[in-house]
Amino acid sequence: MKKIFLTIFVSMYALLAFSQAKKPTLMVVPSDAWCITNGYVTTYDNMGTTVKVPDYKAAFQSDIDLAMVISKINGLMADRGFPLKNLESVLKSIEQRTMEDNFTTSKTSGAELAESSLDVIRRTAKADIVLSLSWKINTIGPKQSVTYVLQGIDAYTDKQIAGSEGTGAPSLTAEVPVLLEEAVVVNMDNFANDLQAYFNDMFENGRETNVDIRVFDNGSNLDLETEFGGRELSEIIDDWMYQNTVNHRYSKLDGSENYIYFEQVRIPLYNEQGRAMDTETFVRNLRKYLRSNYQIESKVLVKGLGRAVLVIGEK
Repeated sequence: MKKIFLTIFVSMYALLAFSQAKKPTLMVVPSDAWCITNGYVTTYDNMGTTVKVPDYKAAFQSDIDLAMVISKINGLMADRGFPLKNLESVLKSIEQRTMEDNFTTSKTSGAELAESSLDVIRRTAKADIVLSLSWKINTIGPKQSVTYVLQGIDAYTDKQIAGSEGTGAPSLTAEVPVLLEEAVVVNMDNFANDLQAYFNDMFENGRETNVDIRVFDNGSNLDLETEFGGRELSEIIDDWMYQNTVNHRYSKLDGSENYIYFEQVRIPLYNEQGRAMDTETFVRNLRKYLRSNYQIESKVLVKGLGRAVLVIGEK
């Protein structure tokens, strides 16, 4: 009897842990279209082309409805068991760390902290899925209604994995967050189910990312056709990808002696210690393998959450 009870307990515990691990981390953000329409953008010149970038901080400071609308969506998702990161809190945390970094100097030389543009990217909050939200107010006589578009976007691949849109019933007195909640709640269960189905697939088949292999032009004569024990470096890397991707799933898009482009690379959600795995960690494991087994130095460059570059030849 004790053995049966213990077996049932262990099984229930494992099931509980599995179900908890399967939940993705979400973050609601106002869509680019909403930010541009409402004037919450900054612009910069990219080689003659004007680029508009959402200014979330300005949006929170100027639009009182934004925080309440996001709070409503956060609450609806939390009710369905999805953990969320709050965009406004994340922005404040990044700003605080930036201020602290700006006042950090060396005791001896007074030098400031070294930081590249890639370091700034790394400070951005990591969420598995971004919920991009747009809405507009419709006025019909004395009544108002809300039309919304909610898209679940895989933060690693930028693919839409769930969607919901609609228009709520007109109201004489309801505020914008309430109107939005009434419009969204009708479709929220289907939306949450689509998110969960996608994350279940990731848990079983791995997270999809992209990995690029490049070679430093440093005169070392080391490239991807260099042989080690009768095998070209490109073959060695390809074998490692086969052994370390989930269900051996990845695609080699293109390659030469100087580069390889891998896409649809399925990496584990968690490593052997149960810690979350991301693209950077996955590629660093490849770097360690090449250094330990073939004494090849390399450098990892992070290109957002879903892409990393391994540059062969030196750090």
